[in-house]
This record gives sequence, structure tokens and C-alpha cells, in this order.
Amino acid sequence: MKAIALQQFGSADDLRTVDLPDPKVAPGEVLIQVKAAGVNPVDWKLASGGLDPIMESGFPLIPGWDVSGVVVRTGFDATEFKPGDEVIGYVRKDWAQNGTYAELVSAPVRTLARKPAALSWEQAAGLPLAGLTAYQSLDRVGAAAGDTVLIHAAAGGVGSLGVQLAVARGARVIGTASERNHDFLRSLGAEPVEYGEGLAGRVRALAPEGVDAALDFVGGDAVDISKDLVKDPSRIASIADGEAEAKGGHYVWVRPDAADLEALSGLADAGKLTVNVDHALPLDQAAEAWRLNQEGRTRGKIVLTV
Repeated sequence: MKAIALQQFGSADDLRTVDLPDPKVAPGEVLIQVKAAGVNPVDWKLASGGLDPIMESGFPLIPGWDVSGVVVRTGFDATEFKPGDEVIGYVRKDWAQNGTYAELVSAPVRTLARKPAALSWEQAAGLPLAGLTAYQSLDRVGAAAGDTVLIHAAAGGVGSLGVQLAVARGARVIGTASERNHDFLRSLGAEPVEYGEGLAGRVRALAPEGVDAALDFVGGDAVDISKDLVKDPSRIASIADGEAEAKGGHYVWVRPDAADLEALSGLADAGKLTVNVDHALPLDQAAEAWRLNQEGRTRGKIVLTV
């Protein structure tokens, strides 16, 4: 099979298209013909060696944890799916090596769910990691109907899904973004505010009594600003501030969860959740996809098509 891989830790410049043996399919796994693979910041952080202190890696290293595709073979005791099934997955295994930037990927069934019929292959590939991150962050802060939720970086890949998921729960959403993304946020059901100096005051202008919960999808001073706006700091969750727990909130590292992923799929098919794909590039343009992702100006998701 063809895949994008690195021979050692490196950057976008070190990505190469290579021919590798087809993946082995262990018990409890299925083999997926990849239609599209989502691009996430963790892909290039892993490839740079940034996760080496906490996660085993092997080489050649194929990046990617997001996938949409078709099951072509099942391993022993993988009864949840059959050949021909269309699936999505957050295919994070216990070690990093055989990722989704490839024509084929083997995936534990615990990481998969049915593909939403309402989404294209490209949209579906952008849903798993970002969608689960937003979904599990909302769960962590107990976001529910009637709450006012502040979402930092609301127009990004995770944030735009978080807005929709919070709205689907019946929450009021205030989302930070640059001015050029304000109409986009309104289309998702959020009330936009410009990020940067004076943010707390702009949020207070919309919610004079503060907000019930806050989600930080950008880092920087987002958690510190949120502490001045929430009634209870334990209702702050961050995916970017490693000191969030010391500040009274939660640090969220997304987990593969088939039930949560199935819930996201159901919301998409119910018309309550969609994925905005900002860029869809061919697999062999993975390096360019990383550069775009590193700029941090994407509205929604970047995906690779296979």
C-alpha cells in the first residue's frame, strides 16, 4: 500500500510517500480502505517527537488518527462490522506507528462507529478526534440545557463542533473568533466575540452575570480569563493548558470511545451536526496540509483524500 511516513522524528519537510506492506489485522480489529484522513495538530506534534515522553512510537511512522472508509476485512472476533460497512474512527492505538495517512489502516473496533450518511467522506474524516474532543469536554463540565457556555477558538476544528454540540444540548453559546469568522459562528448558533485584549469585558456585555461553563480550545490565557467569568472554576475544561487542573478546572485528553462516536454520527444524521472542511488535499500533499494546520487560521477542518 501507499502511505505517508517519516523514517525518524521530524517535520513536514520529512514526510515521504512510501510503499509499505498491508497492515496486519489483529483480533478485534478490522481492515479499512481509507477514503479520507483528518489532519490534527497532534499529528505533527507526534511526528516531531513531542509525545515521545508519554507514548511509544515506531518507524516508519505513518501519522494520522482520524479516518473515514470502508471495511474490507475483519479480524478474529470483530463481529461489530462486516466487509462493505462504511465507518469512521479515531484510531488511536496503544502505540504510534500505523496511522491513517495511508490507503489501508487496521483499526480496533472500539475506535470505530458507522459513518454518518449525511456527511461526505471528507466531512466524516474530520469528525472523530475533533468531535470527540468537543463532546467529552462538554461532558466534563456538565454542559446542559439552559447553560451559557463560553467557547474559546470557536471557529476552529474542535470549536466549531463544540458550538454545534452545545447548541444541540440546549445551551446558549458565546464563541471567540476573529471578526472574519463571526458570520460563520452565527450560522452555527453562537454569539461571536472578538478574542484578544478586553475579551472578558466583551463577554460580560453579552452575559452580565458571567457564564456557566467555559471550554478552552486554544491555550494562552483562555483559562485565566475564563476563571473571571464562570461561577464555578470546576466547570472549565481545556485541551491546551496543562495547568488547567491546578487552576481548578479540567485538562482533557480525548479518548477513543465507540459509544460517543456513535452519538456524534447520530447527531450528524439528525441534521444537528456538520463538519466544515476548509481544505481537502490529496494524500501526497500531507506536508502542505500540516503547514496550513500549523498556521492556526483554519475555519473547520483540513483533510487528506485517498
